[in-house]
Amino acid sequence: MTLLPPGVRRLLIAACASLAATVAVSAEPLKPHKDDLFAYPGILESRDDGAYRIVDYREMRDINGRDEVPERRAHARYVSLAVRRQQQNLSFDGTGHVAVGRTEGARFITIYLHGQGGSRKQGVDDFTFGGNFNRIKNLMVDNGGLYLSPDFPDFGEAGAAAVAGLINHYARNSPQAPVFIACGSAGGALCHRLAKDADLAGRLGGLLLLGSLWDDGYVRSAAFRAKVPLFIGQGSRDTVFPVDRMEAFYRAVRAAAPGYPVRMVRFESGTHGTPIRMTDWRETLNWMLSAR
Repeated sequence: MTLLPPGVRRLLIAACASLAATVAVSAEPLKPHKDDLFAYPGILESRDDGAYRIVDYREMRDINGRDEVPERRAHARYVSLAVRRQQQNLSFDGTGHVAVGRTEGARFITIYLHGQGGSRKQGVDDFTFGGNFNRIKNLMVDNGGLYLSPDFPDFGEAGAAAVAGLINHYARNSPQAPVFIACGSAGGALCHRLAKDADLAGRLGGLLLLGSLWDDGYVRSAAFRAKVPLFIGQGSRDTVFPVDRMEAFYRAVRAAAPGYPVRMVRFESGTHGTPIRMTDWRETLNWMLSAR
């Protein structure tokens, strides 16, 4: 056995300890932010050891009772606006985006990709969707993370390339940060394209499909091989992407790899935008961190 000089051994031990500490910090759960207001209002049914849940959703309670102006402005108790001080409009390689939190040395990175007709403004609107975007902004800032909401040219190759470039840019500045990609509606096409990116898969902490679409090819993707946690949130009355197709997708992923970290929440009576309003960000991201 070759013995290292004492000085080299000390440096190696220090480096290993530093790396272990960094990994441990990254794996720590996100601390709470208004959990009592954003927790699921009730579980109607649970299957697959809790991986599949049907959540009670009621428009009168979850929109009319939560919003001062229904679907336009959440009641003040659902938002914390001090986070706006850490919000910037930026551009990287032609990709305009809003960044909230630490652009370097972040512990976590969450990126939201909007659907058809949306823009980077949707993902940072503090008052729409019951204040749920304000919550993820605060969760990232409170936990030393970074939240990104970008524009992109399309939902095809150009859009995926632009988003991948943006993610890699910020991931290089925060190399230990797991990257969570949340895709709303048609934005899911980008989630599925990015899932196939072998260079990106190792950075991913999880994928979230929110009222979004399926991809039968997911089980052959780099993200699937890397066992990247997958969350599916869907309204039972979604007329854009039917819930039965997303449930079939959920079952296909489980069947392709028993024990794969996939969860699905069906919001009973919810419509297309319900998962963006109702998904519990903190619970979902903490599960993904524990599953990595």
